[in-house]
Amino acid sequence: MPHLLEVQGLSVAYRTEDGVVQAVDDVSFFVDPGEVLCLVGESGSGKSVTCMTLMGLTRTPNARFGGTAYFGGTDLLQATERSLQSIRGNEIALIPQDPMSALNPVQRIGNQIIEQIRAHERVSKSAARDRMVELLTRVGIPRARERSRSFVHEFSGGMRQRVMIAMALSCSPQLIVADEPTTALDVTVQAQILSELAGLCREAGVSLLLVTHDFGVVAEMADRVVVMYSGRVVEEAPVTELFEDPQHPYTWGLLGSVPRADRPRAERLPMIAGSAPSPLRPPTGCHFRPRCPHELPRCSEVPPLASRVEGRSEHRDRCWLQPDDKRRLRIVNGAVGLATPDDAGLSLS
Repeated sequence: MPHLLEVQGLSVAYRTEDGVVQAVDDVSFFVDPGEVLCLVGESGSGKSVTCMTLMGLTRTPNARFGGTAYFGGTDLLQATERSLQSIRGNEIALIPQDPMSALNPVQRIGNQIIEQIRAHERVSKSAARDRMVELLTRVGIPRARERSRSFVHEFSGGMRQRVMIAMALSCSPQLIVADEPTTALDVTVQAQILSELAGLCREAGVSLLLVTHDFGVVAEMADRVVVMYSGRVVEEAPVTELFEDPQHPYTWGLLGSVPRADRPRAERLPMIAGSAPSPLRPPTGCHFRPRCPHELPRCSEVPPLASRVEGRSEHRDRCWLQPDDKRRLRIVNGAVGLATPDDAGLSLS
């Protein structure tokens, strides 16, 4: 079966007064029909730029692009603006981080959904209005016909995000790109929104490309996971394999920083030492090298993204360490984590 979306060697760079910012560097991944793929990584790792580039929303005079991103036979990076306008909202829908700024504050909620439906389909205004009410009802907004006349400031954060989900589903897309859709919501509302989004995607057979920081969300939602760091993919795996056998030290650090209810409470949560590098001046070789306690001399070379675990071709990582060494080094204080530079006897360098 062909992939719904196939990204190969995606690179995005911006010319600035201070130099060239390499926001995304040689990123490759795919999304299959009906699949949920999660992009994970800390702020500045290139997740949002990757998604916005696929939607054609980073095209500026100072931007440079490389690679390919095929969706249904169309290379999204080479597509004309008119072609992208027919794809955005219709075949690929976006749920942004902040619905407050994504929605028009001077236009009623219902009219905004109607406008999107009629921009892509030849239907009457009354038919579009009926579909709008049906969509708002499906995403859990009570008294949908009445509430559709409200403005965005009259809705809570959770209700606004439900409106964005309804808008994303309005033209029956094949792929939804959700860029941290629950960032500003409390955990209870977040769980409700994600549950509804997952259920609606399964019901409609829609693929989901989900950007998140939260490994709890990853465990609940994902079929496969792509971990990004400093503009590069450092690990890619089916979700079960990623949690059971993580291969990259950056992934160990992310997993180790998550509080565990099944373990004794620590005095202090583990953390990854140092800070993410500047995209203006990234380190040579492995970008994670300055923060990694297991640095090898060979890490001055860029490791290829490759399968290093025997019998697991879908599990790829970008680290020179051998799998047996990784399984030993990633256990810190009885759990998966990243050793600090002060931990003795853990480094191979």
